[in-house]
Amino acid sequence: MKKLAILGGNGMLGSDLRIAAAASGWTVQVYDLPDFQITNIRQLEKAVESCDCVVNCAAYTAVDKAETEPDLCEAVNALAAGELGRIAAAAGKYVIHISTDFVFGDLTDSPQNETDLPNPLNIYGSSKLHGEQLLANSRCHHAIIRVEWTYGCHGNNFISKILTLATERESLQVISDQTGAPTATADVARAILCFLDNRPEGLYHFAADGFASRYEVAELIIRQAHLKTRVFPCPGSAFPSPAVRPGNSKFDCAKIDRILNFKRPLWHNALADFVGNIKLQDKK
Repeated sequence: MKKLAILGGNGMLGSDLRIAAAASGWTVQVYDLPDFQITNIRQLEKAVESCDCVVNCAAYTAVDKAETEPDLCEAVNALAAGELGRIAAAAGKYVIHISTDFVFGDLTDSPQNETDLPNPLNIYGSSKLHGEQLLANSRCHHAIIRVEWTYGCHGNNFISKILTLATERESLQVISDQTGAPTATADVARAILCFLDNRPEGLYHFAADGFASRYEVAELIIRQAHLKTRVFPCPGSAFPSPAVRPGNSKFDCAKIDRILNFKRPLWHNALADFVGNIKLQDKK
């Protein structure tokens, strides 16, 4: 029986991956807070020992709070990833590590591929980039998958926030100068299963097909949910925050398309289906 350890397995992506992996014949072991600390070396060793492959979904993701907790953010997102690589290399285990579009920072307006120069704009992005580097330097058998603008049923995200706010307010202002692709964690989980089957190595970008601004995404959510809330575009400067966000989160996913056994869905089709399913559940 194939054994999979999911670090951060109770999170939004980890939850969808747990379900998809179990349905694909994997015996899944979830490691997450409060019982599991990725910064605890002994616990990390036990997690790696328990499985054939490891997927690391665990991360410090409080982007703004990271600006005042840089050491904790670095410990979780970078140093722990390096230790995971070291342990996995010694044990001969395959690791899939999840990273982020926040390693980039507006050096270009074009879709960014795996060879483009990173330029993180905040502590969170810097820590995730450092984690990628430490894992790669460990020389373990691994793949790093950068994802962006993820949403799912098992956690808070941009889509759930917009739906909540839209039921409370007659109008919303939404940022129009940040562009990317809202990406369902269920689709990320499908991509991870392709990697577990084929075990490619290296760095890959994964996102839904196409691009949109946050404002355009919010418009679709409101329309698909049949809400009357009006949505107005605004610049990111209208919502100042401790951590700077990149304006360009567009991914070039040509490399990962050669690995996948499915066609990445168009962002608006996947999101429309997701919001429609939420509305159906609300009616039950």
